[in-house]
Amino acid sequence: MSAASAKILAIDDEPMVRESIAAYLEDSGFEMLQAFNGREGLDLFRREKPDLILVDLRMPEVDGLDVLSAVRGESPGTPIIVVSGTGVMQDAIEALRGGAWDFVTKPIADMAVLEHAVAKALERAALLRENAAYQTDLETRILDRTADLEKANVQLRAALTATVNSIATMAEMRDPYTAGHQKKVSLLAEALAKELGLSEDRVECVRVAGMVHDIGKVCVPLELLAKPSKLEVHEMEYIKMHSTWGHEILKDIPLPWPVAEIVLQHHERLDGSGYPRGLTGAALLQESRIIAVADVVEAMSSHRPYRPSMGVGLALAEITANRGIKYCPDCVDACKRLLGPDGSIQNAFCLLP
Repeated sequence: MSAASAKILAIDDEPMVRESIAAYLEDSGFEMLQAFNGREGLDLFRREKPDLILVDLRMPEVDGLDVLSAVRGESPGTPIIVVSGTGVMQDAIEALRGGAWDFVTKPIADMAVLEHAVAKALERAALLRENAAYQTDLETRILDRTADLEKANVQLRAALTATVNSIATMAEMRDPYTAGHQKKVSLLAEALAKELGLSEDRVECVRVAGMVHDIGKVCVPLELLAKPSKLEVHEMEYIKMHSTWGHEILKDIPLPWPVAEIVLQHHERLDGSGYPRGLTGAALLQESRIIAVADVVEAMSSHRPYRPSMGVGLALAEITANRGIKYCPDCVDACKRLLGPDGSIQNAFCLLP
């Protein structure tokens, strides 16, 4: 959907915030509607049927969560972006679980960030509408052509993959320095799972978990994700919450694998030195152990705002030194076979710089 044809409803009880958002987006070509509270916003939503809604959480009478619930029940395909105050991460998590597609913190330092979130949400909404239309058509054809059931199942899995990819972009579009990190981890983890002889279904589980293992970073302020210097202790502790937030976001999504638990465990270590629960040994899912090794290797081998790439060699040295201590021995050995001097995965997948 082009900016010229998109209608956006901004709901906020702060006139200065609401009007500045409306003015900026109107200048970008969007048609803007404004509501000063949730009740008026829902009336406008039902009357005008906007293509996207921007809503504040903290409002009198009908708050942002009530708006989310009503819109999701009446029009689940309408994207909603929460515009909330800083320091309310728990509210943001609740909003995402309640159906919000993204959130932007107030005060908005750069309106371009909001416009980018709006553009991505509209793009995703268009893709989901196409997927929904395709799904409806597919189900009709299944009823008429039972012989095509096998093909239909493959196509449904492809639709699920597209949905997971859409969820994954929520994290990556907010952090340009780690763009592609989840995809690279997913590709390496998938190769490790195959190397370890996991079943096709479990390999797919690992691939999907890798694609969304950092989804909890949507709850981390951008200034921490892109900080060009070493993080303070309290900042690191805040970022460490991303695995817990990722679990909260994913746990109610009916995926056919324990993806939410794998995401929760991907920073756990065999010796209990990981987080958030300090799990040890057999308590760790094999899929989580695979993601952990892939995550460390990809992160060390890639550029970060606070340091240049450390290279594949140092990454392999790290997992080798902690083989059987922090990292699963089988996963480490498989990774060394794939990425070592005789391995072909670097050229085959162009995973790492």
